[in-house]
Amino acid sequence: MAELTAPGVSAGSERPVSQRRFVDSDLLWSFSRSPVTVAAAIVVVLIVSAALLAPLIAPHDPYDLASVSLLDATDPPAWLAGGDWSFPLGTDNQGRDMLSAILFGTRLSLTVGCSAVLLALVLGVTLGLVAGWRGGIADTLIMRVADVQLSFPAILIALLIDGVARSVLPRDAQAAITLYVLITAIALSYWVHFARTVRGSTMVERNKEYIQAAQVIGVHPARIVVGHLLPNVIGPVLVIATINLATAILTEATLSFLGVGLPPTEPSLGTLIRVGNDFLLSGDWWISIFPGAVLALLILSINLLGDWLRDAFNPKLR
Repeated sequence: MAELTAPGVSAGSERPVSQRRFVDSDLLWSFSRSPVTVAAAIVVVLIVSAALLAPLIAPHDPYDLASVSLLDATDPPAWLAGGDWSFPLGTDNQGRDMLSAILFGTRLSLTVGCSAVLLALVLGVTLGLVAGWRGGIADTLIMRVADVQLSFPAILIALLIDGVARSVLPRDAQAAITLYVLITAIALSYWVHFARTVRGSTMVERNKEYIQAAQVIGVHPARIVVGHLLPNVIGPVLVIATINLATAILTEATLSFLGVGLPPTEPSLGTLIRVGNDFLLSGDWWISIFPGAVLALLILSINLLGDWLRDAFNPKLR
């Protein structure tokens, strides 16, 4: 008598078919064969986990002004003379614990970077699909705007958008929406990469037989674009999103370092580096070195993962 098997589980195996396919996939094999990629993934997971758990694992709350004392300002790391293990990585000029500030700052930088990339992805993919599918005037208009924007560095575009927003918005409301203005400015600086990639892939896919068959049987164009085109052009988009995540985090740090990003009361990594830069020559090196090291390690690890994804999704390299 044949044994009954659960749905999605093959006979003679306790592992679901989808799980077996993932374990036996080329993507997982490529990942496991690259020690650099595995190390980068571990670093990213550790940093992201520490940032997400910042309220639970941080020794102090850098946002709680009642717990901050100027008497503890610029204390060195605990292993140096004059250090205190209550502040393992020392304190900044306001007496905030550097370890806690880095944890919360990494959380804020990741929030800005992920939100900006997600917004840029939605905007760029939408415009890329419209340009590639419709063509004509829509394609010309979208691509000419993209060409103009590509002629300027992304940081200048972000500075321009941030400056315009600050001059237009009421002064009383600027402090409350600084985070949203920064996310929007960075997103509008990086949508072009998604739009151009999706447009090119859409122009290739729309001439294939499965798209023509869907048109012949009367499938609505919106359903064709969302249900057929989008899944086939999303691979390169994921690679661009991973690489742009590192760039967006670096852009946020640059804007904060220049003083047009987040205020000093919200300790992002860029803000901490900017504050520490003022005290670097006075010997208080830990205020800028530690957040700078975390930022560099995070960006390097994300870029390594992005390079691996780019090679993994490239059929010519398989």
